[in-house]
Amino acid sequence: MELIETGHRKGAGSQLSRRSALARLGLGALGVASLGLGAKRAAAAFADGAALNPTDLAVLNFALNLEYLEAEFYSYAINGTGVAAAGVAVTGSGTQGTVTVKSGAQVPFATPAIQQYAQRIAADELNHVKFLRSAITAAGGTPAAEPSIDLLNSFNTAAAAAGLGATFDPFASETNFLIGAFIFEDVGVTAYHGAAALITNKDYLTAAAGILGVEAYHASEVRLLLYQLGSATQQAAAAISALRATLSGAADDQGVILNGVANIVPTDANSIVFSRTTRQVLNVVYGAVNASKGLFFPSGMNGQITS
Repeated sequence: MELIETGHRKGAGSQLSRRSALARLGLGALGVASLGLGAKRAAAAFADGAALNPTDLAVLNFALNLEYLEAEFYSYAINGTGVAAAGVAVTGSGTQGTVTVKSGAQVPFATPAIQQYAQRIAADELNHVKFLRSAITAAGGTPAAEPSIDLLNSFNTAAAAAGLGATFDPFASETNFLIGAFIFEDVGVTAYHGAAALITNKDYLTAAAGILGVEAYHASEVRLLLYQLGSATQQAAAAISALRATLSGAADDQGVILNGVANIVPTDANSIVFSRTTRQVLNVVYGAVNASKGLFFPSGMNGQITS
């Protein structure tokens, strides 16, 4: 399916920038955030504070699997190549897979501002992968290998399930790209929120909170753009939101319109962002309730939390 792009708002070409989130991933408590350390040194710095217990390792590797998915999607959208081409390691524990994606996946962006937003998000997701891998390694654990990721058949299946048509190519246009990004970003935010209660070490919890903040910025940006693009993208977002809620089995999702007005922050009655358990997250990314693999992860994830 190819959605027809609507007009863009006046001033959409203006550039927005923000500081690198990695400088704040939980390192402030150790007094090193302001030093601008690289990912490996930063990970080693807070890893010195406590051992990595099995539960924390499981949660960090669960997050790493999700970051692989996001990083691959954005990397192909921006560069037409995957994370390995950017020099990011993808080896580790479990079965290393491959990425299924169409040839020539680079998105033909028409709006400079949207392309810049996408480039920033792509860089953040690559950094998240590198950061998590370095943190796990520095703490004495083994990062999960990147599992098989499907960025082709998965979108067709999800589009059909959401009632958006039999096929959907997220790389065909910038509008389609934003709809594809909408699938991931809200899931990432709710996943980090839900995983927070499982992390026992405060340094890792602080780091995860920092990543959650970045994912929330991404999600809000994508939601805002989808709303501004008009009724077609608003309706597509509503359909995707409904599908995610059905798969997770809870009222934990909202589209970009709520009660007839713009809704760029999906929250509960207390204005707290929704939270999903690891099982609910797996239901969404596997595309079926209680599945052990499927949709974006055709062979399942790697690590201790896979089903």
